[in-house]
Amino acid sequence: MKNLSVRVGLLAAILAAAPVSAGVVTGQVKDVDGNPMTGVMVRLTSKDNVSESVFTNASGEYEIKTDLAGDISVRLRLPYYRDVNTSIELGATATIEENMVMEAMTGEREISDSLPAAYHFGQLPFEEGDDKDFNRYQFQRDCLSCHQMGNSFTRVPRTAKNWTGTVKRMHMYIGNFDDKLIDRRSEIFAEGFDGKPLTVRPEFPVDEKALSTAKIYEYPLLTQGVPHDTIAHPKTGMLYTVDQALHHMSVTDPKSGVSEYVVQNGSQADYYYTTSPSEGKTEKFEPKTDGPHSLALGHDGKYYVTNTGSTSIGIFNPNTNEWEPSHKLPDAYKGRYPHTIRVAKSGMVWFTMAGAEHVGQLDPVSGKFDIIPLPKVKAGGISGGTQPYGIDISPTDDAMWYGRLFGDKIGRVDPDTLHVTEFNSPVRGPRRMYFDNKGILWVTGYSEGKLARIDVNDWFHSKVYDMPEFAPGYRPAPYALAIHPETQDIWLNENMTDRLYRFIQDEERFVVYPVPLSNTYTRDTSFTPDGKICTSNNPLPAASLEGGVLQIFCIDTDA
Repeated sequence: MKNLSVRVGLLAAILAAAPVSAGVVTGQVKDVDGNPMTGVMVRLTSKDNVSESVFTNASGEYEIKTDLAGDISVRLRLPYYRDVNTSIELGATATIEENMVMEAMTGEREISDSLPAAYHFGQLPFEEGDDKDFNRYQFQRDCLSCHQMGNSFTRVPRTAKNWTGTVKRMHMYIGNFDDKLIDRRSEIFAEGFDGKPLTVRPEFPVDEKALSTAKIYEYPLLTQGVPHDTIAHPKTGMLYTVDQALHHMSVTDPKSGVSEYVVQNGSQADYYYTTSPSEGKTEKFEPKTDGPHSLALGHDGKYYVTNTGSTSIGIFNPNTNEWEPSHKLPDAYKGRYPHTIRVAKSGMVWFTMAGAEHVGQLDPVSGKFDIIPLPKVKAGGISGGTQPYGIDISPTDDAMWYGRLFGDKIGRVDPDTLHVTEFNSPVRGPRRMYFDNKGILWVTGYSEGKLARIDVNDWFHSKVYDMPEFAPGYRPAPYALAIHPETQDIWLNENMTDRLYRFIQDEERFVVYPVPLSNTYTRDTSFTPDGKICTSNNPLPAASLEGGVLQIFCIDTDA
């Protein structure tokens, strides 16, 4: 791995020193009847799996100014139309005109197979009623927390018996080992994923104004890994991505699309429990790596990282491109899965502990930890714990706020007294959260496809927005969000519809951006210094992602 890091780093240096090219691919896309087609994604991909995509305007026209050169694959994509694939030889400063025609899909099977995972998952025979163990909310929270269900990899028809092993593993991670519940859930999967074509036909409206100015950049990562959160450096624009499986930091240069992989050394992976011992039955998982999961930039210019496998807070120095010694949590909290991490104005490093009913803070100067127990709350549905998950720091008073994914609670920790106050969440499955520059807290409702606006300084007053469903009753699964530092638009990455969602606060409306690959499962999001929104693309397993190419992709809304 060290040699790989050196080789990739040298390649990056060579590419960075090479002259900047500027080829142009332009043209028009029509249907078979000669009508211009708007909103078609035109994607160019190099031999190194670096891609750039734009969308056709109302006249069906497109233009891509690109640094990609050589043998280039071209793909057209639009819902309910067959992909068009061709190739071109693009010179460094050449201009190529490619006019293309798209054919509509016709057969039920063809159309059904093209639909995103959300609509296949939505066909499962969920139970009706909030008190039911197998209602839609519970299924979405339990079964989509780590995985995407309903994609081409998971919807293959299987018997209930053949589903049992998969469902048992899923239950293990939420701390439930009831064989009857596992068997019943296996039956539901077997019944719902029966191989029959879907009859639902979602509407995917095209926002021509937004898409005609957008451009998407894709950068490949190692396919055998599990890349998690990505952060763009606020000054250099370099993209830093932690990988849970290969315990390294990916350092990606967006100018070249090349990544360097720096392996975390010197830490010892722990076991971690899948539920609290106080709940009775437990199982432990023994990871082979440190399992870096989430990262945040500290005031000292270093990245602080939650290591799920070694129950520690790692430190990565972007100035030296090296890992520094980790801060190990006290042994009493071994295996408690430090999760999402943020840094307060005070410099304190805050994090949630998904494997325990605790949150924690680290003084990076002294190395001292404070572990704060949360109020006892019964977990929703069949989960064995509430899973403290998302976290952010209030810009007004430096208080830490968190969400309990399986507890439907949102809490505040006083930065001085460490006193905890909790509130009922206005959305089910509060997952990740961020404050805007006015001190308003925005939270994703993962279980029900909603976005919550919460004024924490006004009696926790909230307003909830339904995300676009495209078909009645089919809910998105919003994983995380980020807030554009200039526009204050809310960007949500959603894990079931192969789209990113932009919520414009002043207009209270969503703008939807299709993403280049099907079966997309994105993680935390971040903004580059020039305003692009970036996220890693990491379904589990990697084979479920179209092409099996794990990646980072970034959207420029004003290219």
